[in-house]
Amino acid sequence: MSEKTKAGYVAIIGKPNVGKSTLLNAILGAKLSIVTPKPQTTRKRVLGIYSDNKTQIIFLDTPGILAPKYKMQSVMMDYVNSSINEADCIIYMFDVSKYRRQNVINDNVKNILNKIHYSANKKIICLLNKLDLLKNVKEVLPIIAAMDSLNLFTDIIPISALKKNNIKNIIKTISNYIPDAKFYYDADMLSTQPEKFFVSEIIRENIFYMYGDEIPYSTEVDIIEFKEREYGKCYINSEIIIEKTSQKGIIIGKNGDKLKALMERSRIAIEEHLKTGVYLEVFVKVRPKWRDNVTFLKSFGY
Repeated sequence: MSEKTKAGYVAIIGKPNVGKSTLLNAILGAKLSIVTPKPQTTRKRVLGIYSDNKTQIIFLDTPGILAPKYKMQSVMMDYVNSSINEADCIIYMFDVSKYRRQNVINDNVKNILNKIHYSANKKIICLLNKLDLLKNVKEVLPIIAAMDSLNLFTDIIPISALKKNNIKNIIKTISNYIPDAKFYYDADMLSTQPEKFFVSEIIRENIFYMYGDEIPYSTEVDIIEFKEREYGKCYINSEIIIEKTSQKGIIIGKNGDKLKALMERSRIAIEEHLKTGVYLEVFVKVRPKWRDNVTFLKSFGY
């Protein structure tokens, strides 16, 4: 008789920049979600698959919870809500370095957690992340007490996603809340998303690192052509979408130096991801107010 297996979906939610993508990468042992020091790096839902001998967990890495200011952010919150609806259990991540005793969880986040707990009746695991940023580990104790007093969480686990601390404990805890089921995907799969998605994310990640102020937030990357050639390099034709003509010069830089540096940095990272040579073309296109334009958003995969 074959041994029983477990399989289920887990949504990773939390405010921007709490370490959701870092956690997913740590669990999978591979870089699936892009990570930058800037908030709101994740815009779309990233699906990552963890499998061991008995358990398969399909993680849904979501954008940070915020109050939408334009249509793109509304779609981002739709990703959060749909992930919560699909999930068998929820991971809520909290940045302990941002702890304030008077405001443990803001009203926007608390409303979502209450809805999950009371209406959807789904288990919520609270991960207190960035333990490595505390001067003393004991500083986490009042945060645990504050979270426990909310009566929303089945488990509260202090972790450091960056240091890959307590990852095995997270997997073990999740396995208590997902159903007995056959694996949904082959055990060697890490994601169901196409390579062109990850290529666009790599370019966008480098934009976040190389440019400051509003530029990363008003920028999108669209892969126009992606050809895996049988012999030779993979050909990728991409567009960096911006909102204002004035941003074009900033992206390109003097004599095109900034764009060339972006292309080189992105090409190296894409080659590492695809494990093959890459010929990368990048063009800059102005699409005014694309973040509030439904047609543009749909064409960019939102």
